[in-house]
Amino acid sequence: MKIIISGKQMELTTGIKNAIEEKLGRLDYYLHPETEVKVTVSAKKSRQKVEVTIVPINGPIVRAEDIEENLYAAIDVVYDKLNKQLRKYKNRLQDRHQDNKTIRYNENDLVEDDNIEYDEDDNFDEILIERRKKFDMKPMSPEEAVLQMELIEHDFYMFKNIDTDELSVVYKRNNGGYGIIEHE
Repeated sequence: MKIIISGKQMELTTGIKNAIEEKLGRLDYYLHPETEVKVTVSAKKSRQKVEVTIVPINGPIVRAEDIEENLYAAIDVVYDKLNKQLRKYKNRLQDRHQDNKTIRYNENDLVEDDNIEYDEDDNFDEILIERRKKFDMKPMSPEEAVLQMELIEHDFYMFKNIDTDELSVVYKRNNGGYGIIEHE
């Protein structure tokens, strides 16, 4: 696992980098050795923010973030969130395939870890898609898509971008702004 650590509006000390690498290094149980783990640490006033994005070679992107007054507490919370997400994903794969393979890519590297704790509220049921929608998409600008999203009172809106002729999604951000997801 390749851990890439960067700091925003702060200088990262060796101690901070070591703490992040040590804590997130425990996740290698779930990940391929070539998996990229991007960590961004930022500080504003007395708040410390840790954002981690795991970009696996194959599988879903996993992301977690936390804001705390203590940076090391934020690292711990982010680790717990990632561990829970990866454990849940691994168990879903195991349940789906019924042959207890890890989500690693070397099937011979099946690892047993007695240190992993399972919460009672972990739900490993199959994902059930309850509704499908199909609709025509006329080409529009992202600004037009935001207006459409507001009109139908949704948190997101998929549209065909008039500039790129690709499918895109606009969405409401938690901070009150808007975001757009585009194909790379």
